Amino acid sequence: MVDKALLKEIKEKIDAGAAASDVNDTLKVYELFKQVAEENDDLKEELEDMDITIQMNITDADAKFWLKAKEGTMEFGEGTVDNPSFTFSATKEVGAGMLFGEVDATSAYMAGDITVEGNLQDAMAFQEIIELALEALEDMFEDL
Repeated sequence: MVDKALLKEIKEKIDAGAAASDVNDTLKVYELFKQVAEENDDLKEELEDMDITIQMNITDADAKFWLKAKEGTMEFGEGTVDNPSFTFSATKEVGAGMLFGEVDATSAYMAGDITVEGNLQDAMAFQEIIELALEALEDMFEDL
């Protein structure tokens, strides 16, 4: 079950925009994505065949987060993770913009706003997860 209070909080943050976000909103968005993945068949199906570990480094806040997507589940946390499939680094605003659906990761990568080290195919799969989660959230936001 998706936590309605968290859903409302993230909607307000998305409406306010990435520039107004706090670096710790990353963990809240990951938690919401995890809850959505437990309920949304499209997202659950996308996660079924995945086995990726993501390291996210926020360059202007000295913050690090990780996310694992494996066998239909998501885990996440603060700090570093061993042997990530890929590491991406971005400013707080660009990182939040990706998670909020404001920033296209491919365009940001091409513009040099995001650096990716590791498996680019896994990075593209992560972008797909974000897009599916945001689509599912749009429907949930309408019900608020």
